Amino acid sequence: MRRWQMAVVAVMLGLAWTGIVAAQVYPARPVTMIVPFPAGGATDTLARYLAEQMRGILRQPVIIENVGGAAGSIGVGRAVRAPADGYTLSIGTSTTHMLTGGLYTLPFDLLKDLEPVIEIGSEPLLIAGRKGLPADDLRGLIAYLKANPDKASVGIAGVGATGHLAGISFQKETATRFQFVPYRGNAPAMQDLLAGQIDFMIEPASNFRSLVATGSIKPYAVTGQTRLPSSDIPTADEAGLPGFVASLWYGLWVPKDTPQEIVQKLNATLRQVLADPSVEKRFADLGIQISPRDHQSPEALRAFQKAEMERWWPIIKASNVRAE
Repeated sequence: MRRWQMAVVAVMLGLAWTGIVAAQVYPARPVTMIVPFPAGGATDTLARYLAEQMRGILRQPVIIENVGGAAGSIGVGRAVRAPADGYTLSIGTSTTHMLTGGLYTLPFDLLKDLEPVIEIGSEPLLIAGRKGLPADDLRGLIAYLKANPDKASVGIAGVGATGHLAGISFQKETATRFQFVPYRGNAPAMQDLLAGQIDFMIEPASNFRSLVATGSIKPYAVTGQTRLPSSDIPTADEAGLPGFVASLWYGLWVPKDTPQEIVQKLNATLRQVLADPSVEKRFADLGIQISPRDHQSPEALRAFQKAEMERWWPIIKASNVRAE
């Protein structure tokens, strides 16, 4: 009996030691980063850039796997079901890791089934109108909408998307009413905005960069707390709508129960990447503002994710929004 007990203890100690060694040498093989959208989009572009920067620090390839569908929830679900060994990462946005919980009945819990690693950055939205819209600033737009209830149209990149919910919030804050016109993504909506088929949009600011540069649309305000770099477009605060802040934000997660040593190593890796001036410049080119250093801890991402759910989920439920 004693020999058997000693054997059991030896096995348990061996397993514990194996776990410690595994954490110390992590990663010992390539890491997969799941992007919950098809290739070619903004999140995919960001993920591929970060993967290349991480490779030099981790000394292992970071392979991108695109898993689109259901507003990103299919890709997030795959990450949730992956082994908690640090070899499957889940990059995503406020849509995939926050809004979907209010739009869908998910087979997983966004807060409990994923371990946060780091808040990467965010991008404010831009309130922009068609060239011929009879309003030259945000106050004028609000006045126009109040004078023409239910007549104006706003293009959205799908029901329940960031711009849709920001539009609902905008209606509430300004006591205005207008029609939502859903599209299959931002590109076709922007084409109709350019053609004057819809009146305005509230979508990620980087989408409108070329249209603003050519004067093809009217930029009214960005929904960030500060102006975009090298831009004279006012914030909503400055333009007459105090407190109206909304953004598309990015983060990184791993499956729950991933060893904390691995979570901390991934966090340290991304913090090192984000501190590089060349990375900051690249992010600026992509229209993304890197999260402040004190927001880059796993705990900060969890708190922010929870706060965003508490802000946006009641808006979804009160407006009876149903995802497509």
